[in-house]
Amino acid sequence: MTIAREIEVRVNGEPVRVAAPATIASLLEHMQLQGDRVAVERNRAIVSRTAWVETSLESGDQLEIVHFVGGG
Repeated sequence: MTIAREIEVRVNGEPVRVAAPATIASLLEHMQLQGDRVAVERNRAIVSRTAWVETSLESGDQLEIVHFVGGG
């Protein structure tokens, strides 16, 4: 029997558990967020959208996700 491993990261100050290995892209998918409407900061460094697929998350990472909202 295989036990899935999880890690815990903090997103906007709240704990979030995700299956490991995890990337920023998989976290956004897990949270059902559209990548074209958010910006992501990991451990106080902005991560470019092109790097989300390859940026691995580690337990304890601090992420800030900002949603863009249109309006007028």
